Amino acid sequence: MNASVAVVGLGMTRFGRFPDRSLKDLGGEAVRAALADAHLETEDIEMAFVANAMASIITGQVSVVGQTVLRANGFSGIPVYNIDNACAGSSSALNLAVHAVRAGAAKTVLVLGVEKLVGSSREATYMALNGAADIDFVAGAGIDASRESVFVSAVYPPRLRAYADAHGLSGDVLAAIAVKNRRHASFNPMAQYTDPVTVEDVLASKVIADPITAFMCAPISDGASAVVVTSAASVRPEHKPVWIRGSVVGMASAEGPGAAIREVATRAYTEAGITPGEVDVAEVHDSVSFNELLAYEELGFCERGTGDRLVAEEVTSLGGRLPVNTSGGLESRGHPVAATGLAQVIELGHQIRGEAGDRQVPDVRIGLAESAGGFAGGDTAAVAVTVLGSDPSDD
Repeated sequence: MNASVAVVGLGMTRFGRFPDRSLKDLGGEAVRAALADAHLETEDIEMAFVANAMASIITGQVSVVGQTVLRANGFSGIPVYNIDNACAGSSSALNLAVHAVRAGAAKTVLVLGVEKLVGSSREATYMALNGAADIDFVAGAGIDASRESVFVSAVYPPRLRAYADAHGLSGDVLAAIAVKNRRHASFNPMAQYTDPVTVEDVLASKVIADPITAFMCAPISDGASAVVVTSAASVRPEHKPVWIRGSVVGMASAEGPGAAIREVATRAYTEAGITPGEVDVAEVHDSVSFNELLAYEELGFCERGTGDRLVAEEVTSLGGRLPVNTSGGLESRGHPVAATGLAQVIELGHQIRGEAGDRQVPDVRIGLAESAGGFAGGDTAAVAVTVLGSDPSDD
């Protein structure tokens, strides 16, 4: 059976456009916040996993991102592992940290996701983002990879059209998801965009790939997020532990688009010993509104083709039966690629601890985070699903 692992420290920067802030600066802020939350010092950390995806193009830091960031912030001597798994990077880093603690390789581990997407040119940002897809696919997509996203232009539209042909889909539904997430973000001081928007605002924003508009898409963001995980035996009285009930990572499935998320989620539910109906709050990968709609179905929150009903009935809004993206999601909280997965976990941690303020969901026992990154083999390249709970699973 799996040994219990607890998240005991939560810390992140606000997400946004910070051209004058470095990886060392952003990462240091998140790490210090996580350590303070855990009532720990740098000397208490035995191992670190650091996720970054875009620094090599945006900043020129080709490798050793973790060592450079942590050394500049007072760490020395410990093993540091650098992780790149696109948008699922920091969730994957957390998965490795959980394995390390369960295996007894370390008792207390730091996990950091740090990213800069705002660089010297917008062309560099697009080149970095498009590098998260199979380069042969990008080359054949017929786009200018220095000026547009292959995901928004060539990956999402065919999926959206296929879904609309099979089930029907209104642009108003996708706009309503963006409006919902912006409303949630208005209660989150760490979110990049907090001003309310209407369905009309979203539909009137720039068309990116019809019917996807700019307000339905995640923005370009910088930021960092960090957590401290520890073994059950190392949890101290001053800690406020949130327990990792399930942590699963997978890659593109031979079963076709969407199968990877369904398969990884099924494994995560089994590991956590729960069903989808037991999830109280979720953070999902809404790089565009349509992906949130798909996540409702792929994670088993509703039947295939019925995600729009959850939107219309406000099931996934604050006050609904299953609030989704209470942080504001990628669309409004922001999306610094390698920091996003841990930001989801941090939001769920605050929800389970009852610390989410005006966006608090009552009586949260189980939270689920789903992050998905890259494109390979006709499907999402990397998927991570993390299940968190107020109590440890039965070992």
